[in-house]
Amino acid sequence: MTLALATAAAPLLAQSRGAAVEEVSATDLLTRLANGSTTSEALVRAYLDRIAKLDRAGPKLRSIIALNPDAVAEAKKLDAERKAGKLRGPLHGLPILVKDNVETLDRMPTTAGSLALKDNLTGRDAPMIARLRAAGALILGKTNLSEWANIRSNNSSSGWSGIGGLVRNPYALDRTSCGSSSGTGAAIAASFAAAGIGTETDGSVVCPSSMNGLAGLKPTIGLVSRTHIVPISHSQDTAGPMARTVRDVALLFSSMVGSDPADAATKGADAYARDYAATLSPDALKGVRLGVLRPEMPALLATRYDAALAVLKKAGAELVEIKQPKLEGLGEAEGEVLHYELKADLNAYLASTDPARVRTRSLADVIAFNKAHADRELAIFGQETFEEAEKLGGLDSPDYVAARAKSLALARDAGIDAMLAGNRVAAIVEPSYGLPWLSDPVAGDQFSGPSASELPAVAGYPHLSVPMGLAGGLPVGLSFIGHANSDGDLLRYGYAFEQAGKLRVAPGYAPTAPVGNALEPLEP
Repeated sequence: MTLALATAAAPLLAQSRGAAVEEVSATDLLTRLANGSTTSEALVRAYLDRIAKLDRAGPKLRSIIALNPDAVAEAKKLDAERKAGKLRGPLHGLPILVKDNVETLDRMPTTAGSLALKDNLTGRDAPMIARLRAAGALILGKTNLSEWANIRSNNSSSGWSGIGGLVRNPYALDRTSCGSSSGTGAAIAASFAAAGIGTETDGSVVCPSSMNGLAGLKPTIGLVSRTHIVPISHSQDTAGPMARTVRDVALLFSSMVGSDPADAATKGADAYARDYAATLSPDALKGVRLGVLRPEMPALLATRYDAALAVLKKAGAELVEIKQPKLEGLGEAEGEVLHYELKADLNAYLASTDPARVRTRSLADVIAFNKAHADRELAIFGQETFEEAEKLGGLDSPDYVAARAKSLALARDAGIDAMLAGNRVAAIVEPSYGLPWLSDPVAGDQFSGPSASELPAVAGYPHLSVPMGLAGGLPVGLSFIGHANSDGDLLRYGYAFEQAGKLRVAPGYAPTAPVGNALEPLEP
């Protein structure tokens, strides 16, 4: 159900009331469900009410593209199962939100934010969603995103899609929520659900997590299935959990992990292979050597970073100052890989959709569609990245093969692996990103400041961002980066940091960053 059709849910919204959900964690909600102090139906109605008041009214966050028209009915079914003693799994009855490039079998299309996919009702769960559903999660709705996961143009406005419009940051409404999982970031920060799903190719989980005051994990590539997610790059794409606490991220992640079967009709048999939340401890940083990177950053962020490093020390970590080696040509090699894989992977995905519902059967068709609907799709930025990718050959091209090999050699061997081994550290820490910039649909993204996402994204290694408070009234995150399959270690380190510092601040929906009267002249 797209937002244009969301009026069908109006009766549900009008009835929404009851359970307290603002700033309540998934962990607490599951406890309340277990002890009978709330129900899944009450949670769904409370979230629907909050979405109605804040997403299209009030501050108008524009974080939700579609609501599940069967959410209340599904919640009643889950409540009945609980009453009968039949629990599906550890998330039984928990409503979650899912980025709208991930397929679910609910009566909601999977659009990637594009009008070209507005009727893409697939009737199938991505295997990762099937695992979450098998664990008892309820899909409340789909979140807005940077259209096509922010790959269409280098001059885009992050958080904008043709269907959903521009997501607003709940900490300062004129600031970016970053992309491409902008809607999930803003929605979870605003307590439209306790946890949600984003996807990342390079930064699209950790950036919106950092800039919306959330914890967010970009997993090791391959730990979570990528099947039936609108793709950019099979080398770098992954779904990841986002929440207001590290424990909630670990809870969701535990039910997402599983192989990527050719058959999408997985029953989630391996969904509980590991409980990442069970090993969390506030003492997990004691005696752990962490490598500290100090990229160039503005003074506001540097002050907050120094405070976060002091928290790490307080929690028992041994901090080792390290330097990132020069990795010349990494950005260019990554870009070439993404362009080649975009064409191949998106063509394959589009070919798998229902031709009666999706008329764009290839990247070339999408380019033509956007030109035909330029008044909406190309209103604020173009599609030059799409056009560049369409000119390229296949994945057997020597240029592609060389670029992929160079990417891995730089990001893994000369990059993360060298820093970890050469400094004998368990993980690397640095600021996740700079401060949220002003949204500007004319000039596009005006990013400035550090970015921690490229190396782990290209290497395929895990990357966790955890809130480290506010800088200038705006959220910033601390990154933990490790070797392949160290996801559990990063979650433990991030949890210990979170518990030692308690640095996250809830959003205030301010119209702009709080600078007081500093912009006014000094009165005599």
